[in-house]
Amino acid sequence: MKRKLLMNRRQAILTGLTSAGALLLSGCLKKAPPTYGNILRMGDDLTYIAQRGLLSQRALAMEYQKSEITSFPVTDIGDPADPASKKAYSKTYQQLQRNNFKDFALVVEGCVAAPRKYSMDELKKLGARTQITRHTCEEGWSAIAEWTGVPLSAVLKDAGILKTARYVGLYGFDNYAESIDMLDAFHPQTILAHTMNGEEIPARNGAPLRLRVETQLGYKNVKFLQRIVVTDKFTDPAPDITSGWSWYTGI
Repeated sequence: MKRKLLMNRRQAILTGLTSAGALLLSGCLKKAPPTYGNILRMGDDLTYIAQRGLLSQRALAMEYQKSEITSFPVTDIGDPADPASKKAYSKTYQQLQRNNFKDFALVVEGCVAAPRKYSMDELKKLGARTQITRHTCEEGWSAIAEWTGVPLSAVLKDAGILKTARYVGLYGFDNYAESIDMLDAFHPQTILAHTMNGEEIPARNGAPLRLRVETQLGYKNVKFLQRIVVTDKFTDPAPDITSGWSWYTGI
């Protein structure tokens, strides 16, 4: 009986992977990101295909109670107001910070019908979602915090996302960048957060706006968000920075 159960599990896994491959080929998942011939990236693609094929794409990450909020660690970059860390930030960011980000505008461009810049007030008018979630860091900086922000899906819809769009690249003022696919971009918990634990996000945690994609590991959550570029094909937005990390880190 035990051997039979083991075989059934193996068959289920193989069946699931086969189904995922069929979904990919049929166009439901379209095309996995390129591997660049790198064996580790090939493994990433297998993870991506299996997770997309086997798991519900609308499943929510766990949300917590206010009583479970923990002390959020300070990032390794530090506060740009600190002279010791100013070099890590662009002059544009420093100027915005000096004016308390009143002149901040998020650029949205690429495969959208109406490329434009959004002020913080314009973003907030598109709606808001509040969630208490765990920031799961691969380097141990995990913590639970409350985030409030505009759903990324609302921004993309407002800009008129085109049918050909497949990926969303997100770029920060600190020259860090990431990209996600449309399933994560339209996930209900993927937000552009402007509030943390009931207050405006502090500079050390990504002010004035940061991505929260709760279905992936922490480094996908771009801080100091400056620009969003929607593309019809996969591009590695910051290969010099992210080449050592997996592109897809679903949790």
